[in-house]
Amino acid sequence: MSNGIADRTDVGSTLTDTQQAIAEAYRKPAYRYFVLGLLTVVYVFNFIDRQVINVLAAYIIEDLQISDGQFGMLSGLAFAAIYTTLGIPIARWADLGNRRNIIALAVTVWSTMTVLCGTAQNFVQLFMARFGVGVGEAGGSPPAHSIVSDIFPVEQRATALSIYSLGVYGGILVSTIGGAYLVQMFDWRTAFVVVGLPGLLLAVLVRLFIKEPPRGMAEARRDAAPPGFLQVLGFLWQRKSFRHLSFACALHAFVTYGMGNFMPLFLGRVHGMPIIDIGWYYGLVAGIGGLAGTYFGGWISDRTAKRTGDKTWYVWIPFISTVIAIPFALNTLLLMPNGYIAAYSYLLPVFCGGWYLAPCLASTQFLVGLRMRAMGTAVLLFVLNLIGLGLGPMITGFVSDALEPSFGNDALRYAMAITVMVNVWCAAHYYWSARTIKQDFENAPA
Repeated sequence: MSNGIADRTDVGSTLTDTQQAIAEAYRKPAYRYFVLGLLTVVYVFNFIDRQVINVLAAYIIEDLQISDGQFGMLSGLAFAAIYTTLGIPIARWADLGNRRNIIALAVTVWSTMTVLCGTAQNFVQLFMARFGVGVGEAGGSPPAHSIVSDIFPVEQRATALSIYSLGVYGGILVSTIGGAYLVQMFDWRTAFVVVGLPGLLLAVLVRLFIKEPPRGMAEARRDAAPPGFLQVLGFLWQRKSFRHLSFACALHAFVTYGMGNFMPLFLGRVHGMPIIDIGWYYGLVAGIGGLAGTYFGGWISDRTAKRTGDKTWYVWIPFISTVIAIPFALNTLLLMPNGYIAAYSYLLPVFCGGWYLAPCLASTQFLVGLRMRAMGTAVLLFVLNLIGLGLGPMITGFVSDALEPSFGNDALRYAMAITVMVNVWCAAHYYWSARTIKQDFENAPA
């Protein structure tokens, strides 16, 4: 071993000279972390373009004359429907082809479609543009997760994936603060154009500076012929632990997106906060709290699993975070007297909510073979995003619409509180997964 990466003789004698040279490059920690950093920046822009719509909510609702439920469809379903549908075939492509090139193409597509969101004149046009953003972003994470899993050794994998996952909250931070200033200075359409354009340059950087790594190089495992799509899907779905894990992640995301996508609107509508204050207070709290929680979840999972020799901690950590987030979230929504205190109090639920992603991604990678990695991630993200992102904001919005005649502006407060209670259901699936996943880890294929 050298720097945690298997020597070329461990990986097998089938590597070409070019692959061996690339493997040597990745054995240098500086290049390994450079690639991880660039992929993380890509993920930041992934979430900027995905999430900027949330801070623009009040302006879009007023300009296009749409309901909370329709906005929930724009921020969730329009994106998630195609994002989840294309995620699996694109992951299959990533398991077969050049992952670096797939990511570069994906960034180009979603950035272009984000710019086109700024040209929308009605609900249908914006829905279709958001649909296009989902087309591009479907090609982002599965190949990136596969690359990260190949270039970092097992004992560092959850930590590396947690660093990559920081892009979620980095994107929320930048999109919320930047979007607030852009909509205040210009309008919501200009905001979409400005945040979309930098991605076109980023796509070029990915294509030029990331080398496609040999598969399995971090584990001294030989590459194998990729299994078929139905074989991968069947392999995962036969494992009770993965079924429960995927549903737990989906319900976790249901709460995260259902609450998070409406939080800027909640602070403005219920508490009367100005848009710039929403951008700064919510953006900093959600961004910093989520960044810290996401990194902490990966770090504590790796540390605890290594210390105890028990990988089930990759599931117990998300379980713990889900349970303790419930009272903190209800406190933010129901008890805080003004928007500023509510925004500060949101730090605790968003910190706890970030623990789950890296351990769950790492658990999925531990369950599958080398040529199943991108597909395994895609199956997990399919369930997570279809239920979590697709339904969470939409159902929260329509519940708010239904409660509005009785509660007025407070309807959104109670709709979000109802969404938080889904965490009880979520925790049950984490518990059931943890009880069976250890044996599935041990039986993972090469």
